[in-house]
Amino acid sequence: MKLIDGRAVAADIMSEVSAAARDLRSAGTDPTLAIVVPTRDEATAWYVRSIERAAARAGVTSRVENLHDPDAAEVAEVLRKLSADPSVHGVICQTPLPDGVLLEEVAAHIDPRKDVDGASPTSLGRLAAGLPTFAPATAAAVLELLHREGVALTGTRTVVVGRSTVVGKPAALLLLNEHATVTVCHSRTADLETVCAEADVLVVAVGRPHFVGAEHIKPGAVVIDVGTNPTDDGGLAGDVDPAGAEGRAASLTPVPGGVGPVTAALLLRHTVTAARG
Repeated sequence: MKLIDGRAVAADIMSEVSAAARDLRSAGTDPTLAIVVPTRDEATAWYVRSIERAAARAGVTSRVENLHDPDAAEVAEVLRKLSADPSVHGVICQTPLPDGVLLEEVAAHIDPRKDVDGASPTSLGRLAAGLPTFAPATAAAVLELLHREGVALTGTRTVVVGRSTVVGKPAALLLLNEHATVTVCHSRTADLETVCAEADVLVVAVGRPHFVGAEHIKPGAVVIDVGTNPTDDGGLAGDVDPAGAEGRAASLTPVPGGVGPVTAALLLRHTVTAARG
């Protein structure tokens, strides 16, 4: 089984981002990404730190706005202010959100031109319609990795496990745009193992450590593990059991080192794109 090197893919993207950021700064624009963090979730904190480190390496300014137990109105107001700030070019809102706060509602206050993580209903609607927009970065990372691996998606049987608007649904839309035949599974899918085991390409984004095992994986499948689940020893575990994938999958994205680095790199690529106007 081949492990797909997300760090190498991210490094290629970061080289492009660094050059673009340098050109922007030379022209008097400091590309800036604002990250709104309304949660104390450990996995989110790890991810935000990774974005900050990547931004610093690429020459993109990052601003982190930590909110402590906010309500929906507070989150929406911060997103609205950042969207109106001419010095900010990209705005993202991290999840999970506090009880009673829905991403689809608060993200509606992000200017679509700065919605570099494709979270607003406008961005998601444009994605569904096949119109130019920023796709959610994690979903875009799935496609980036498949493209870099040379996976021919046209006509493939592809299964996405998870139906969130952050990963599952947008990933399915992006795969449909590549002419894959896509099945979206979720907690109420009957006989999940059988459905997954029919997939040439299996994308797993459920937030449950090692949820997918050998019985879910078709021999020779390409498996993209989107999970980032904190472990007791301070590490991260994916949604796919690597031991179960071994001997079944042709290739697998490791956790960490797979989808995560590419997601951060794409957020920065989107930010410099937005800064160009």
